[in-house]
Amino acid sequence: MLITDKALAKLPYASSGQYKVNDTELKGFVLVVGKRTKTFAAQGAFWRDGMREFAARKKIGEAGEITSRDARCKAKEILAKIARGERPDDERSVKRGAIALRTAWERYRDGHMIRKGRSAGTIENYRDHMERLFKDWLDKPLARLGRQPNLVAERHEKITKEHGAYIANGAMRSLRAVYNHACKTNLDLSKVNPVTAVDWNAERRRDTGMGAGPLAGWFVELSKLENAVRREFHLLTLLSGSRPTALKSIRIEHIDLRRRLLHIPKPKGGEERAFDIPLSRPMIRCVIRALRVGRVAYPDQAGFWLFPADSKSGHLVEHKEDRDDLSKWGNELRQTYRTLAQAAGIPQLDIHLLMNHSLPGVNAGYITRDGLLGDHLRKQQARISQVILDAAGNGAEIAWLRRSRQEDAVAPGGLKAAA
Repeated sequence: MLITDKALAKLPYASSGQYKVNDTELKGFVLVVGKRTKTFAAQGAFWRDGMREFAARKKIGEAGEITSRDARCKAKEILAKIARGERPDDERSVKRGAIALRTAWERYRDGHMIRKGRSAGTIENYRDHMERLFKDWLDKPLARLGRQPNLVAERHEKITKEHGAYIANGAMRSLRAVYNHACKTNLDLSKVNPVTAVDWNAERRRDTGMGAGPLAGWFVELSKLENAVRREFHLLTLLSGSRPTALKSIRIEHIDLRRRLLHIPKPKGGEERAFDIPLSRPMIRCVIRALRVGRVAYPDQAGFWLFPADSKSGHLVEHKEDRDDLSKWGNELRQTYRTLAQAAGIPQLDIHLLMNHSLPGVNAGYITRDGLLGDHLRKQQARISQVILDAAGNGAEIAWLRRSRQEDAVAPGGLKAAA
């Protein structure tokens, strides 16, 4: 029969035992009638690994305490859960000692990422994936994902629709890493990572860098930014080809103007990938201007940071700009640096070294980077900076760049004295 409040009120109580009434509209929605109670429930077949294991039933509530309409809505949720292969009372049936996703993530974060010096940005990226996109899985047993990789594939599709292809792929890479790490100490986990079930979204390298042509217009946009600290930050991002996250946290002690080096202690990949950026003269001028304007705008924070700001950390945190104000920023400037370095005829290996990329090939591993910093790489850096500034043109809007050159020419002691 169609289970409604009116219909169930007419049903007699069982004279002995109980009997079950099936709803004609929603399969699996039932009413169990006993001697004194009428109870709503949802039931369905529980399947795992392609085999029917048992019929699962979940009590919803008793008639009089909950309406048939509300009970029907809850039944739909429970039946959907059963259809996905999830036990209705999964929380109570977790095997003692079974590792949950939350525990696996925390162990991976503390025992792997933090211990190996992964950057705060990388850890935050993983945290966002695990605690936001997999929030409802955190207290579930990780072994269930190993048994039912279809759940992972379905979640990938869901994230793709709601958040985009790139975020979905990134979240799955995070889950894959956490699962692999958990497998080392949990022998009950399937050795086949459930993320292998994912049909990955196509990812195309973003072609958003600039060639020499658009740079003149970009410099005009840059000169109009009201915040001079942010202006110098974007310029140094372009001149160095550095990742913006690394530049934002540059401390004063990381700057060595005498040796003309900028130290990056925690780049992408952690402290073991720490490296020095050779500074061309335009880059040194940029650093000096940043130091000067920082001391005026943020005197307290400027004693510690190259790019100070009125933030909790004391340094620049958000580098994004309104596209109407500045059309290119962040990694787009890194791509521009890479493009112009190629146009300047810089060898591929030198570009890799300047941008701190992993070196291709076995023989490249024998190259000592520090041995090239003093002369060779600095000359290559100067060539790239010259290409960039030549493309900027000589318009009145970028007079602040030309004033810096004139100041360096007349300042006693040159750049060192200006600093």
